[in-house]
Amino acid sequence: MMRVGILTSGGDCQGLNAAIRGVAKALYESYDEIEIYGIRDGYRGLIGEDYRLMKPEDFSGILTLGGTILGTSRQPFKRMRVIEENSVDKVAAMKKTVARLCLDCLVIMGGNGTHKTANLLREEGVPVVTLPKTIDNDLWGTDVTFGFQSAVDIGAQVIDCIHTTATSHSRVFIVELMGHKVGWLALHAGMAGGADVILLPELPYDISRVGAALEKRRRQGKAFSILAVAEGALSRREAKMGKKELAAFREASGKPSVAYRLAEELEPYADGEVRVCVPGHFQRGGPPCPFDRVLATQLGAAAAGFIREQRFGVMCAMVNGSLVPVKLENVAGKLKKVPEDSAAIQLARDTGVSFGI
Repeated sequence: MMRVGILTSGGDCQGLNAAIRGVAKALYESYDEIEIYGIRDGYRGLIGEDYRLMKPEDFSGILTLGGTILGTSRQPFKRMRVIEENSVDKVAAMKKTVARLCLDCLVIMGGNGTHKTANLLREEGVPVVTLPKTIDNDLWGTDVTFGFQSAVDIGAQVIDCIHTTATSHSRVFIVELMGHKVGWLALHAGMAGGADVILLPELPYDISRVGAALEKRRRQGKAFSILAVAEGALSRREAKMGKKELAAFREASGKPSVAYRLAEELEPYADGEVRVCVPGHFQRGGPPCPFDRVLATQLGAAAAGFIREQRFGVMCAMVNGSLVPVKLENVAGKLKKVPEDSAAIQLARDTGVSFGI
C-alpha cells in the first residue's frame, strides 16, 4: 500500500486545487493500492495531527476552484524549532504525524517560508516533494510558479479599468500591487496594463525622477499617468535604512502604505490630486487562469512521477519549458529577484516606462 500526504502552506493563491488534483490523479493512475491523506491547514495540521483520508471524488471538480480545499496557515520558519508556551516540539510533532500515517512521501505546496520548513523536514529524514506556489514568482530554481500568471492577469485588469477613469478625469493614479521583497508581479502587470511608471523593491526610486516622468508626459500632452507600484518599493533614502529605522520612518509618515506616501510626495509634480488603488487580496483570489491550471497540473503530475521514482528532497520546477527536480537545499532561503539587466526591464525601458532611477 502506497501512502502519500498532501498539504498547502502559507498564503493561498490560484492553482492550488489544480495542483492537488494533478498530484492525486497521477498517483491514482500509477498505483492500484494507494491512500492519499489531506493535511488540514498546512504545517499546523501536520503538527496537530489534523488530517483526513481523501477519496477519488474529493479531487473531482476542483480544477477551476480558487483557494485550497485543504486549508492553509502561516507557520513562520523561524519559530519551527522554538518550544512555545504549549510545550509542543513542532518538528518532533510533524515527524510523529508522518510516522503515524506511515507516509511514503509528503507533498508540500508553498512559497519561500514553506520551502524552508520543507527542507528542515528533509534534513530530519522525512521524504518530501514540493511544488512552487506563489503569486510573487520569487522561488529560486524555477522559471515560474503557479498562481503568478493569475495574479498578473488580475493586476493588469485593475490597471485596464483605472485607465478609463484616469483618462476621463485627467488624473495620476497609483495602483499598488503585491510584492514585499520582489517586483515580478508589479513588473509584468504594469507592462501588460500599460503603466507609465513601474516601481520595484529591487530598484530604489528617486522621487524627483518619478516626478520628472509625470511632467514629461504632461508636456507631451498626456493629461493622465498610471503608476504600478509593488508594495515593497523603496526610495533611495529608504534603501539605505536598517529594518528598525525603516519601520520607524514609515510609521512616522502616518501613511498606510507606499502608494499613499507616494501620492502625497507626487502632488507637486502631478498638477492635481493623485489617487490610489490597492486591489490587495483580489490578486490572489478567484479561479486560476488557464495557464495556471495547466502549469499546476503539470507540476502535480511531475510530483507523482518523482514519488514513483523515489526521488525525494526535491522541488518540481519548470526550467526552460521542461519539468525538472531541484534539490530543496538549493531552493530554501533564496529569493529570485528581478535583475536590473533582465529582458523584461529592458523591454519596459525601450517602450518608455520609467523606473524612477
